[in-house]
Amino acid sequence: MPTQRGARGRARTADTGLVRDLRGPAAHAPRRLGFAAGDIVVVSGLPGGGKSTLIKRAAAEGGAVDSQDTREAWERRMPAALPYAVYRPLVRAAHYWGLWRMLRSGASVVVHDCGTQSWVRGLLAAAARRRGRALHLLLLDSSPEEALSGQAARGRGVSAYAFARHRGAVTRLLREAEAGRPPAGCASVTLLDRRSAATVSRIAFTA
Repeated sequence: MPTQRGARGRARTADTGLVRDLRGPAAHAPRRLGFAAGDIVVVSGLPGGGKSTLIKRAAAEGGAVDSQDTREAWERRMPAALPYAVYRPLVRAAHYWGLWRMLRSGASVVVHDCGTQSWVRGLLAAAARRRGRALHLLLLDSSPEEALSGQAARGRGVSAYAFARHRGAVTRLLREAEAGRPPAGCASVTLLDRRSAATVSRIAFTA
């Protein structure tokens, strides 16, 4: 597959039916990303890379399941002095319970995912197949510096170990996409950098 160099010297794939690369100054990111009604869209990238920002701004249609929203809701209920690690299992359980309920409804869904949970994408792909629809990946390609800055801006970070694990997983996803191979179970991948992600104002689902 032919490639060209994108922002920060990355290989940038030529757009195909499976992989759409909207990174770099030469890319023309649309304001609207369209998918079929009933499809599932999973947004992946580094912690602090802009996933929640994109979902809150653009996912007005269908349902949105954002683990960050779940965490913030639990933080408001818990004593400020209580470390997040203590109740993190409850947050995760609540997040996946909300996701399961949304998937059961058959509605179009936009899901927040950090990119490290391949088993989650597998379950989402299976759910899409059961409803006769497709799973799509929106992959945010932010630099580690951009992601760490995003964590600082929201006043919440992850450990160096967790960040390295996320970074490795996202790097593998990017390499596969740049080679024209969506992850297993994904019908398509759209690659976005910070600039192109900021351009997208709507994730739409149409019959």
